Amino acid sequence: MRRFPTLLFVLASVHLLVPGWSGTSRLPLLGAAADMTATRVRIDPADPSRRRLGRLTYLGGVVLRSRDSAFGGYSSIAVRRRASRTQVTLLSDGGNIVRFHIGDDWRPAGIGFAALPGGPGQGWSKRDRDSESLTIDAATGTAWVGFEYWNAVGRYAAGADGTLLARFEGLVRPRAMREWPDNGGPESMVRLRDGRFVVLSETARPRVRTSAGGVGRGTGRRGLLFAGDPLTARGVGFTYVPPVGFSPVDVAELPDGRLIVLNRAFAAPFAFSNTVTVIESGAIRAGAVVRGREIARLAAPLVHDNFEGIAVVREGDDTVVWIVSDDNETALERTLLLKFRLEG
Repeated sequence: MRRFPTLLFVLASVHLLVPGWSGTSRLPLLGAAADMTATRVRIDPADPSRRRLGRLTYLGGVVLRSRDSAFGGYSSIAVRRRASRTQVTLLSDGGNIVRFHIGDDWRPAGIGFAALPGGPGQGWSKRDRDSESLTIDAATGTAWVGFEYWNAVGRYAAGADGTLLARFEGLVRPRAMREWPDNGGPESMVRLRDGRFVVLSETARPRVRTSAGGVGRGTGRRGLLFAGDPLTARGVGFTYVPPVGFSPVDVAELPDGRLIVLNRAFAAPFAFSNTVTVIESGAIRAGAVVRGREIARLAAPLVHDNFEGIAVVREGDDTVVWIVSDDNETALERTLLLKFRLEG
């Protein structure tokens, strides 16, 4: 009858060696050997000449694949131009990081895999690294990550070589975000060039007065505008109203100060679509209700998937928009990385 005491000893030892371990399966992490391929895709499978999509012009795109079983699930993207190279950082909703640079030949080079060096939880479950949004200070490489479940924002310093997300610096759970849904929190976040931050909830709806005098939920999504770093500044609330049937999944700043929002919709049995909207500069302020103007829509029969991440970068005189899809680590979806030029 020594089996039971032995089992207790093993469980106690694991608990001491791994703080916060809950007994659930370990979150799959990418291996040290970075393995990834890229295959070109058309925006319109039936028409290879098509490039225009509303006010976006398709510049190219790829399907990213890896033999690593933990590859996939990318909910956010950061893009930087250094010299003639485009450096891409993808962050999954399980805390996995993929880094590479890519050129006109669409062949990823300098590929590296890593994991977030810290987060809101200490355990091994997905909720401890449910990283859904990413934004950076292009000048310093400092990065901020939005975590669902905890409804928290973490800050990360860059490495000595400029590598993003190299060192965990701290975390905050803003009071105004604490009642946001566990699975619908800070899905979208952007640091503006003036140092302010905008955060959008995917599903948290504002309270509104009904015609009967009661309190209900509006059609918009709750947002927060921070005067500075969310770890030290206080946020004020506003409401973003997405196109009907869509929810915001990421946001970025355009060179002229407007915001570009990636919105997503899902339709049974298994179809995703996205719309891209633009919010005018200065529209977001305390108590405001803002709507974006639709500039493009991505849906069947065009290439479509669960696009969740958006980033903006300048290439010469062009404003370039990148989007990435979250494949949910299923065979029915893909990791797509697409590049567009904003027109007008």
